[in-house]
Parts: sequence; structure tokens; C-alpha cells
Amino acid sequence: MTTIPSSPRSSRRQWLVSTALAAAGLALGASPASAQDAWPAKPIRLVVPFTPGGVTDTSARVVADFLGRRLGQQVIVDNKPGASGNIGMALVKDAPADGYTLALAFDGTMVINPHVFAKLPFDTLKDFTPIGKIGNAALILVANPNAPVKTVADLVAVSKSTQGGLSFGTSGTGGTPHIAGELLKMRTGANLTHVPYKGGGQALTDVVGGNIPLVYTAVAGAHGFVKNGKLTALAVSSARRSSSLPDVPTFAEAGIPDFVVDSWVGLLAPANLPPAIAARLTTELNAVLNDPEAREKLRVLGIEATPGSAAQFRDEMARDLARYGPVVKAAGIKIE
Repeated sequence: MTTIPSSPRSSRRQWLVSTALAAAGLALGASPASAQDAWPAKPIRLVVPFTPGGVTDTSARVVADFLGRRLGQQVIVDNKPGASGNIGMALVKDAPADGYTLALAFDGTMVINPHVFAKLPFDTLKDFTPIGKIGNAALILVANPNAPVKTVADLVAVSKSTQGGLSFGTSGTGGTPHIAGELLKMRTGANLTHVPYKGGGQALTDVVGGNIPLVYTAVAGAHGFVKNGKLTALAVSSARRSSSLPDVPTFAEAGIPDFVVDSWVGLLAPANLPPAIAARLTTELNAVLNDPEAREKLRVLGIEATPGSAAQFRDEMARDLARYGPVVKAAGIKIE
């Protein structure tokens, strides 16, 4: 077989074409990595599935501030309340998995709602990429100063002797504060009626205004009101007293032994987030949680920072999903 030699002009044309194709192939192959390397190139939205003022909102604003500094882009808190946090979490689930939409996850929404709601618009373990746990939030029972209750013993006695009992507000049906209130009823026989709100902030506003006598909420939201005398703190449901409110007794100290119900908050992203972006977010979140200034700001809000891996956070969510099912069933909490 005879090979026909190419002309110099033809060889140069072929060389130019092959070089251009190779360059284009390299550019296309590098495109996804380059896009990830450039992340973040614009502000990031941090969805809070509750109204302003509660533990999810206050902790989100601390984390958003410090995380934004480390990433070099603003992290904007976006409150999307409703359905005990389900609306905001569904929004994040359906967002592009590009690192520009995150969720401030609350245990009540992520591990209790699946047992409470007959239909849920997301799957806790399948529809999100865990970034990391922010910390544990101590819960507190507070009363309007004009209410005839100053201690847990008062609460039990007054609720039993008052027609219709006493109402207690929370951030929503099935949330950790609601579960804590139901457990309190079971343990003491107190006559309490749950009043769900769209967020802890609204519940606190109503108890400060005297519209309801009690609120079970996170120390993070109630701290300022207790400090300025607008609310009376009855007890915290953590194993130890809150360092930000050291004068408030635990429920165990108030006469109800082994009554411990904490809450947690963390960061999630939509499922299938690129691993490089997920790893960067986890690294930067842990750096924030190890920052003494950030840790102190969270501590004042009643949150104990808990740096750790994304895998540890996912495992804790899985354990809590299994743990809370029997409690919800025993309390008869169900939303169709």
C-alpha cells in the first residue's frame, strides 16, 4: 500500500486542527474542577426554616457571619418558616447542589417531623448532604413574670388547679420543645396545652406580651428576655446548668430526676453536593466552631459548639431518627 505524503501546507493545517481539538478537550475536562476551584464566586444563601428570633435564627446569624469571613463571600440568612420547618427544608432539597444554598438544620424538623407528619416533603438521610453539626442547644421553660408560676413545682400545682390548665408555646408541633413539654406532662401529670407557632421568636413574643403564660424554647432565644427580667426562667432540661444562665436550675434540681432533653442545630446542603465543595464547607465550619470568639457568641446563646465530621453528623441524625419514634408514638402526636 502506497502512502501519499502530505504537503507542508496540509501538515500544518492538520497540526493546527489537532492542537485546537486537544486544547478544547483539556478545557472541557477541566471545566467542572475549575468551577469548583472558583467556589464561592457569589454570596451564599443560608435558609433558616423558622421565623427570626429562635435558636435556629440566632445560631444561623453567628455562623453566617464567621463562615462568610472565611469564605470571602457574604452568607445571607433567609428565613423561610412554615409547617414546623418543612417548607424551608423542602426548598433547600429542591435547590441546585452547587454550594450556594445551605440549610440551618434543627433536630425537631429533621428527626422528629418524620414521625409526626403523615407526609413529609423530604427524606432526612437521602435528600441532603451533611456538612456538620454546629452544636447542642439547651432547652428552657420560661414564664411571663405576671403568671402565678415561679418554679416547676408551681407550674405543676397551678396547672392542676386551673380550669383548662396552662398553655405552653413552642416553635411548632413535633419540635424538640414540644416533645419536652409532652414528656413533662407524662412525668408530672401537669395539665398543659400545647400552642404551636411558626418559630420560637413568635412564641417568645407572645409570652413576653402576656398572650400565653409559658414557652418551652431554646436558651438561645430566651436568654436576653430572662436577663432583662421580661421572662421568668423555671428550669433548663439539659444535664447541667447552662453556662449562660447559671442561676437557672435543671429539671433534675427542680425535683424531676433524669429529665434531660437537649436540641441540636447543624448545616445541610442539597443532596449530591460536589465532594470538593462539601469538604471545604465542613473544614470551614469546623474552623468557625473552633474560633474562640464564635464559640463564645454561641455559648451566650446557649449553644455548645461541637466541631466534627460530616459522617458523625449523619450518624447522629440516623440515631435520633430511631430514638424519637417511640416517644412521638407514646405522646400521640400526629399531623395528617
